[in-house]
Amino acid sequence: MSANIGVVVFPGTNCEQDVARAVALVGGTAEMVWHTETDLDRFDGVVLPGGFAHGDYLRTGALAGHSPVMSAVKKFAQSGGPVVGICNGFQVLCEAGLLDGALQKNAGLSFVCQPVELQVAAVDTPLTLRFDVGDVVNVPINHFEGNFVCDEQTLQMLEDQHRVVVRYKDNPNGSVGDIAGICNEGRNVVGLMPHPERAMEAILGSDDGREMFRSILDFASSERSGA
Repeated sequence: MSANIGVVVFPGTNCEQDVARAVALVGGTAEMVWHTETDLDRFDGVVLPGGFAHGDYLRTGALAGHSPVMSAVKKFAQSGGPVVGICNGFQVLCEAGLLDGALQKNAGLSFVCQPVELQVAAVDTPLTLRFDVGDVVNVPINHFEGNFVCDEQTLQMLEDQHRVVVRYKDNPNGSVGDIAGICNEGRNVVGLMPHPERAMEAILGSDDGREMFRSILDFASSERSGA
C-alpha cells in the first residue's frame, strides 16, 4: 500500500526535493506543501525537511513555527498522523510546541557536516518501525544549531517514557544525553537532526536512510488502514 506524503516548504527550505526523491525511492508519492496551506487531510504522512526556514531569523524555526501550515500540522498530528521533522524541521517542531526541548548552537560553535553513527533507542515511531533497539545506522549531519537541550526534568521524562528515538554514538554537537532525535508522547511525531534523505544510496556512502523512509510509509499506511 503506497502512501502520499506532504513535504512542507517554508521560504528558505532547501531539502524538499531530496525528501521527495527519498519518498519516491521507497515506493511512496510526495507533494510539496507551501507554508500558507491549511489543509493536510489528503496526506498519509507529513515531513518537514531541512533548510533555513525564514532565514532562521530570531531563532532557528521560530517564525516557521507560527506559519499557517503549522496549525494544520498540529491537527494532523493530533489525529495520529505521522509527522517527521528533519534538521530545520526538528527545530520547527520544537518551536511549534509539538516536541519538547530546543536546538541551540553546537558545542564549540562549529558547523558540522559529516557522517555519524546513530543507535536506535525506540522502534515504535514513524522513523524506526523497521529497526530493532540497538541497531546502528550511518546518516549524515549538516548543521550549526543541532545541540539538543532541555531541563533535567524534561530529560528524565523523555528517558522514562522511552521518547529518545536515536542517539549519537559519538556526540558531534554537545546534545544532552547524546540525543539525535525524539518523539512526542503519542509517538507519531519525530524530530531528528541527521538527514536520512541523504543516505539513500550505498554508492554515496550509506543507504541506511531507506529503512527510515520505509518506516515512515509503513506507519502512514498502518494509520490509514486503522491497523
